Amino acid sequence: MTDGYPDDLALFVAGSWVAGGDRATRPVLNPASGAVLAPLPLAGPADLDAAVTGAVATFPAWRATPPLERSAVLRGAAALLRERARAVATAATLEQGKVRAEMDAEVRLAADILDWYAEEGRRAYGRVLGPQAGTRRSVVHEPVGVVAAFAPWNFPVVNPVRKIAPALAAGCTVVVKPAEEAPASALAVARALHDAGLPAGTLSVVFGEPAEVSARWLAEPAVRKVSFTGSVAVGKHLMRLAAVTMKRTTMELGGHAPVIVLPDADIDVAAAYSVGAKFFNAGQACVSPTRFLVHRDVYDRFVDAFVDRARILVLDDGLAEKVDMGPLAHARRPAAMEGFVADAVAAGARALAGGRAVDRPGFFWEPTVLVDVPTSARVRNEEPFGPIAVINRVDDLDAAIAEANRLPFGLAAYAFTDSAAAIRRIAGEVEAGMLGVNTYSIATPDAPFGGVKESGHGSEEGIEGMAGHLVTKAIHEA
Repeated sequence: MTDGYPDDLALFVAGSWVAGGDRATRPVLNPASGAVLAPLPLAGPADLDAAVTGAVATFPAWRATPPLERSAVLRGAAALLRERARAVATAATLEQGKVRAEMDAEVRLAADILDWYAEEGRRAYGRVLGPQAGTRRSVVHEPVGVVAAFAPWNFPVVNPVRKIAPALAAGCTVVVKPAEEAPASALAVARALHDAGLPAGTLSVVFGEPAEVSARWLAEPAVRKVSFTGSVAVGKHLMRLAAVTMKRTTMELGGHAPVIVLPDADIDVAAAYSVGAKFFNAGQACVSPTRFLVHRDVYDRFVDAFVDRARILVLDDGLAEKVDMGPLAHARRPAAMEGFVADAVAAGARALAGGRAVDRPGFFWEPTVLVDVPTSARVRNEEPFGPIAVINRVDDLDAAIAEANRLPFGLAAYAFTDSAAAIRRIAGEVEAGMLGVNTYSIATPDAPFGGVKESGHGSEEGIEGMAGHLVTKAIHEA
């Protein structure tokens, strides 16, 4: 066991912690060194079935539990996460690589989301319609049922909470498969909920071969909703599986966020904010700013300021002192970055910073800045999901909006400008589920988080995240 990392990784199945037996295992690696942290047991068919069976059996009682009592469980879990924040963040940094300060903030956000849905679950009101021909009419909202959720590794604490909290608040039961790369984070969330009094069977957290888990759970008619965060290709595959039994779906898929920078913006501030946002979590975020579309009049100033800041970022273990960016999450990511950079440079782009793997143990890649990148380059069209910034000049706002909308993605978009007229145009014409103007702070518990076009549908967080777990029933009484 590595100091700070649990050596008792297990599955959480219908209220019980299970491991060992004849289950296969896979090693969990520290991305800062490549060393093995602990073995992770993988669920077999019996475990997967037990998770769903427990969720089905517990659903009637959890659905009937008064919202105030459900709220108390979520609030209790939030409090426990805050009490255990240091240990949770340490383990999460060890398995995912994110800078410790970023992981501390993630744990706080996860607790805030639990608190927010603890309150929102008490406000899932229906309404009474006006009388008609002597008929009493009303509308009620009911929990959809058992939810199957799939969460990725890039935000290993928040991603599971975004799926679990609104489902439990709505009265649903949940089976979750988080990422095998970062299991301790999701298990810490499950332990907090369990210790806060969540009834056995209401939540299960398992790990396994993704295709096997999804195929088995989505074939279950008792599973009534699927929530997935990940790639467009996998999201489409899960939607096809879900369609067989007409399951409701929430899909938070890939992005390729544009950033429009206009001449009236504070260029130094825009560059400073942009470097911080781009290399946050080593660029491994679906809302990470990637395509910087900078007006020609301020292009050189922005590039110089951006590159100067990117070059001085400190790369190290996420637990080290004075570190700005940690490693990529696993060995596949540096190889992917190398492919993007080589392709762009071959097409005529220039690398003004970074562009190489770091010669040290672990999965480190330099903060990379590519400029004058042709539209044909892969990185202009495919989400890099890593520390690569792509900066190109645009002639005017029309060109910037056209480029922002060119791709089939529409998750997040950003703009830096002080022009009210420009803000109105960008807000009205850029195709994205989330827009940040002069800010990159777009993820808060009370605001919907989701995209349009091939970036998915439905929202997490906000009242919209709650609504995705409720079905609407109209009642007419004569």
